[in-house]
Amino acid sequence: MFTGLIEDVGRVAASERRGEAGLLRIETALTVSEIAIGDSVAVNGACLTVTAVDGKALTFDVSPETLSRTTVGTVRSGSSVNLERALRCGDRLGGHIVTGHIDCIASLARLRENAGNRVLDFTLPTASARYLVEKGSVAVDGVSLTLNSVGSDRFSVNIIPHTFTATNLSKLRIGDQVNIETDIIGKYVERLTQPWSGSGGLSMKTLAENGFV
Repeated sequence: MFTGLIEDVGRVAASERRGEAGLLRIETALTVSEIAIGDSVAVNGACLTVTAVDGKALTFDVSPETLSRTTVGTVRSGSSVNLERALRCGDRLGGHIVTGHIDCIASLARLRENAGNRVLDFTLPTASARYLVEKGSVAVDGVSLTLNSVGSDRFSVNIIPHTFTATNLSKLRIGDQVNIETDIIGKYVERLTQPWSGSGGLSMKTLAENGFV
């Protein structure tokens, strides 16, 4: 589990396709000696497992599922990627609960400046947009952000100067794609209420009949 607070912007040293899978080697300013093989690291928001540690670089095997569902397969040597190590018990949860499991890919539709801040508008599939709520949280390439506004297939976020310079969001251009993880709480609520989502729907009566009130 992660928080969406980026620890380092790493540099891709190698990106290889191996059949339907891949391999990624990333140079980082993180203290590599504190990272062990088998540790989880979020790379642009996607949870990957460290398979080798060498000097100041980390190596990850990338599964076919990750390549098909994220932008990890599109990074190239020299690309900048957001890195965050897994949350430790007792750490401050400064962002929000982030699993590192990407829901969809969004595209940057608009970028504008407002009093030194950047406002970014993204488009995304409607199937994922339903899990976004105004003033809720979303992870964009692993960065925990607050939603300014939400539409049926789009949303906007405000990027403060610190976040803009401390992440790879500063490199985004119109049309660029990013990994999106929506708030996990909404997905669980939807799943748990599905048995009552038929014609009757949820009501005080059904809640009482099932022991909730």
